Amino acid sequence: MRKTIAALAVMLTLCASPARADDSCAATYIRSAQMVGKGPFTFAFWHVYDAALYAPEGRYAADAPHALKLVYRQNIKGRKIVDSSIDEMRKNGAKDDKKLAAWERQMAAIFPDIAPGDSLTGVYTGSGTVFCQEGRKIGHIDGHDFARHFFGIWLSDKTSAPDLRRKLLGGT
Repeated sequence: MRKTIAALAVMLTLCASPARADDSCAATYIRSAQMVGKGPFTFAFWHVYDAALYAPEGRYAADAPHALKLVYRQNIKGRKIVDSSIDEMRKNGAKDDKKLAAWERQMAAIFPDIAPGDSLTGVYTGSGTVFCQEGRKIGHIDGHDFARHFFGIWLSDKTSAPDLRRKLLGGT
């Protein structure tokens, strides 16, 4: 009986505590990083990845530091991640072909091939975007403009995944 009560007390404590960043990359670059929301991304019947958004004290603002962690459930080539990112950035309003070409080259040099269980985290630091794989920095891209368009893939009101956006922003 005591073990049951103790286990229940621990579970209640964990549920009452704010969700701390379970990603060392988010925790490294964002002070008091806490989860804002999370959800799965599915395409047709494939569960592609699980996403989680982190921000200071769990309060997201587009112009403040934030992190998006993706834990993949499928094998995906790094080149496919780059191509999909550029396509989505265009759909969300990125029009400058020179910038898009530069961003494409930069992302191609950063994004690795992915296997199920691998994670990638992008962190907007306030001046640019740091990318980590499994919590280890693998690259960065400077500038607010890149960050706005890149994170807009998931967080813009023009996203192609509005249900995921709602969950990331703390909705149910």
